[in-house]
Amino acid sequence: MPITIADVAAKAGVSKTTVSRVLNGKGELGEATAARVRRVIDELGYVPSARAVGLARGRTRIVGMLVPSLTWPWMGEVLQGAVDVIEANRYGLLLFTCNRGEESMRQFASQVSAKSFDGLLVIEPEGTLDYIAELHHHGLPIVLIDDRGNQPLFPAVATTNHTGGAQAARHLLSLGRRRPLVITGMERFGCTQQRLAGFRDTFAAAGFPVAPDLVALGDFTFECGRQAVREAMARDIAFDAVFAHNDLSAAGAIKAAHEAGLDVPRDVAVVGFDDIPLAAHTDPPLTTVHQPLRQMGETAARMLMSFFAGTPLPDTPNVIPTSLIVRASTAAT
Repeated sequence: MPITIADVAAKAGVSKTTVSRVLNGKGELGEATAARVRRVIDELGYVPSARAVGLARGRTRIVGMLVPSLTWPWMGEVLQGAVDVIEANRYGLLLFTCNRGEESMRQFASQVSAKSFDGLLVIEPEGTLDYIAELHHHGLPIVLIDDRGNQPLFPAVATTNHTGGAQAARHLLSLGRRRPLVITGMERFGCTQQRLAGFRDTFAAAGFPVAPDLVALGDFTFECGRQAVREAMARDIAFDAVFAHNDLSAAGAIKAAHEAGLDVPRDVAVVGFDDIPLAAHTDPPLTTVHQPLRQMGETAARMLMSFFAGTPLPDTPNVIPTSLIVRASTAAT
């Protein structure tokens, strides 16, 4: 059986509170009492848990993280970035998902009430932004990893979705592509609107406005990319490029092009968005807008760590720029 704080207290003839004060250097204690407790700790080989010490100090040394699901293609990159920083600072991570909807959120709320963690990282489960903002308003330190262009009124890490769309457009224009099929994400997401606007604005400025029939509403899935290309071809809509709002739908577009006997990139150049690990392994490897996913996780976690050390959380979003990664799916013809 492991030695407990109660065992130390009993042998030293003091209360558990007194042992806790000795461990944390708190309270008015006589030197003789403190020395006796320390001697018993050594004799018994008692090792206090980090959580027990943290609780005595008013800290759990745990960071909570709330995410919609672990199945999203880029989720692992964000999580790894956050975990690297959290563990390097000797904190633990308590992860919550929203796989069960309201039931998941009730469980999460119970942990908030129990003060089970010192601060929270969030990739917003859809429809919870107001609730998260309220938690921040009531004093819970929160950093949003903003993948949707929400621009919340509390600390956030974001990226340059509008610029990313423009980067994709400039690349396709430089290759002489003039009729791009755009496969969007869900229309209600700010990132979808920003990526589309950046892309459209750049093509329009070059004198090649994107026609409405070249914009296909998608949902970030492989199948939506595949179906968008199939439908465009069935309707005899001519296109020489595809800009998909994420890599998964770009992979679907490549699949449909191959099924139709088109060569990528000779007949159709394809650009994605995110630069998830899959992007380097499609056939051909996918040119994509690199969203700094791991860096976003690292930066958000670092903001919380700095807050715990006494640095206020910033009032404005920490914006990390996108960059274009050119691979064989857009090789010059």
